[in-house]
Amino acid sequence: MVLKTFNLEEDAYKKFSEFCKLHGISMSKQINLFIRAQMTEEPEVREEYIKKLEIIRKGDYIVFDSINDLVKATS
Repeated sequence: MVLKTFNLEEDAYKKFSEFCKLHGISMSKQINLFIRAQMTEEPEVREEYIKKLEIIRKGDYIVFDSINDLVKATS
C-alpha cells in the first residue's frame, strides 16, 4: 500500500465520508475499487462524440500518398 494525498471538494468529501460511515465501508477501499474499475472497464463513449466522429468520417478530404505530396500541394 502507498499513502497518497488528493485534493477533493469539501462537500464531495463530506458526503462520501457520511455514505461510507453509514454503510460501514472503508473510504480507502472504495477509492481503490474506483481506480481499478477506471483502469479495467471499457470507457463509455458519449453519443455526441460518436455523432461528431461520423461527421468527420463523411468529410470531403484530399488524400495524400506521402508527406512530400502534401508539401508540394501546399507550396
